Amino acid sequence: MKQNSTLTITNVKSICCAPRKAPYPSLVVVKVETSEPGLYGLGCASHTFRPLAVAACVDHYTNPLVKGMSPDSIEDIWQKLNASTNTRNGPIFNCALSGVDQALWDIKGKRLGVPVYQLLGGKCRFAIDLYAHAVGRDFIDLEETVKQYMIEGYRHIRIELEDYSPNSLKPDFVKGGFLSGSYSHSRFAHPADYVLKIPKMFEHIRNTCGEKIELLHDMIYTRIPPIDSINLIKLLEPYRPFFIEDPFSVENIEYLTLLRQQTSIPIALGEKFVNPCEYVPLITSRLIDFIRCHIPYIGGLTQARKVAALGDFFGIRTAWHGPADLSPVGHAAQAHLNIAVSNFGIQEQTIFTEEEQEIFPGCPIIKNGYMYVNEKPGLGIDIDENLATQFPIHKDYICGTSRSRYNDGTIRRG
Repeated sequence: MKQNSTLTITNVKSICCAPRKAPYPSLVVVKVETSEPGLYGLGCASHTFRPLAVAACVDHYTNPLVKGMSPDSIEDIWQKLNASTNTRNGPIFNCALSGVDQALWDIKGKRLGVPVYQLLGGKCRFAIDLYAHAVGRDFIDLEETVKQYMIEGYRHIRIELEDYSPNSLKPDFVKGGFLSGSYSHSRFAHPADYVLKIPKMFEHIRNTCGEKIELLHDMIYTRIPPIDSINLIKLLEPYRPFFIEDPFSVENIEYLTLLRQQTSIPIALGEKFVNPCEYVPLITSRLIDFIRCHIPYIGGLTQARKVAALGDFFGIRTAWHGPADLSPVGHAAQAHLNIAVSNFGIQEQTIFTEEEQEIFPGCPIIKNGYMYVNEKPGLGIDIDENLATQFPIHKDYICGTSRSRYNDGTIRRG
């Protein structure tokens, strides 16, 4: 598109939809409109737990702050929004900021007629290696799922047992009862059972699926105490995990130093971080191996590329958080960053549903375990707003980490 020096932002709005049924999350997308007819950008502001709060931030706070500004001023707008409140780096406002930020990159790419990855330095690779999610009822069921993913071309697979998987949430309440509003891993056993069973799971998959496949595991740190996490990770050394995710909560992050003294298994951590500065000591002290940001939580593409650049100096690779609670727009933004950064590590897989592909034409393409961006200008993805309205958000489903409980009914913190 022809450059227009007087181009301004005329409106910022949220678009909410839920293409997948609960308990899958509602999605929040930001649309930044400009004074040039037909020129707009899209960004992801999705927050699994508080979508309506994010939408309110977008519509009532970011919109008046950036109206009339030039969409070219990406860094300046990011700084203005970030400094617009004394309590910076809260997840709600960061998600709203992320949506605006990604939309501005989208607009700039469209104006210049190039994909966003070209604005980030150009391609470092032809495609983005993904890891798939394999969950089994038992070892045999898990083995079959892993082998199917291998047939489909995946080289990296995260392995879980259904009893301990974050994807096996089950309702355990009658509305208004003791556990009202919660979802739990209803068959979650004592932490000692988990510590004993996970090494056997790795052993079985290694013995039946071979050494060529890279295996990952998400510990969901709330399952067991930090010291037990360290002991479990040491037991996994013979099976050569590609990485172990989230062994500790943010509150217990100091245990990383002790973990590093005991094992060299690669660690991925940080999807709960909301301040990019939280990564600085972990990166500069080389306490992690993979940066696990949920990009909307830290404020969008502008901040994620800075965190990735810092990691590059210290040999730390990226592994952005990318499940179904990130919109296809967010996946497209991550894909452009993944294509361009030299220290890309791996990307979490999400398979886009038919409904998502209809609502968001231009979804990244997945083939043979790789994700590909299209070569359209900007992020290369659009939204059908009329169709999105046919999939309203899950207003009656209140998602939160308090959905999980131990056997005695105690809340498990996320």
